[in-house]
Amino acid sequence: MKIQSATFVQSSPSISKCPSTHLPEFAFIGRSNVGKSSLINMLTGVKGLAMTSSKPGKTLLINYFLINEQWHLVDLPGYGYAQVGKKKRDTLEGMIKNYIDKREQLTNLFVLIDSRHEPQRIDTEFINWLGEIGVPFSIVFTKVDKLSKTACLRNVETYKKHLLQSWESLPPMFITSSENKTGREELLAYIEEILS
Repeated sequence: MKIQSATFVQSSPSISKCPSTHLPEFAFIGRSNVGKSSLINMLTGVKGLAMTSSKPGKTLLINYFLINEQWHLVDLPGYGYAQVGKKKRDTLEGMIKNYIDKREQLTNLFVLIDSRHEPQRIDTEFINWLGEIGVPFSIVFTKVDKLSKTACLRNVETYKKHLLQSWESLPPMFITSSENKTGREELLAYIEEILS
């Protein structure tokens, strides 16, 4: 898939304020500071499309981008941020879960995982919840440029083994780096395959 155009549409504070179109939506989510905005900018080829920040928890709304006039890329707030108060955290969690569980246009959810870390409980609990509600999702390992090839493959294998303790089969998985564009073609080809 070639990205011909990528434009910001709107930021929505709740599912009821999301665009009323029937376009398929591919949403991206992950823990704070997983490299979500950088990945979105790398995928679309538009620097600064999604706002990147060294401070975790920057995305606090559901951000919509129109890609090739055909589908929406949706940037969801991260989960598990320590920087916001409990009330705000509960509101964000409710908004995220509402979108994932109830948004009919959601075609696939990409769950971003930092490839440098051991499996984290917060991620696996979230993935298991997706399985329970039957949402189609894929796992995207980020920041692989920060590891040697051997360490990267070892960490991904560890993750697979961990998930297979509670899953019969694994979702599609992608290995990416926003720095050197690793995984860009594979991710875009996967989206194109779903769309066709």
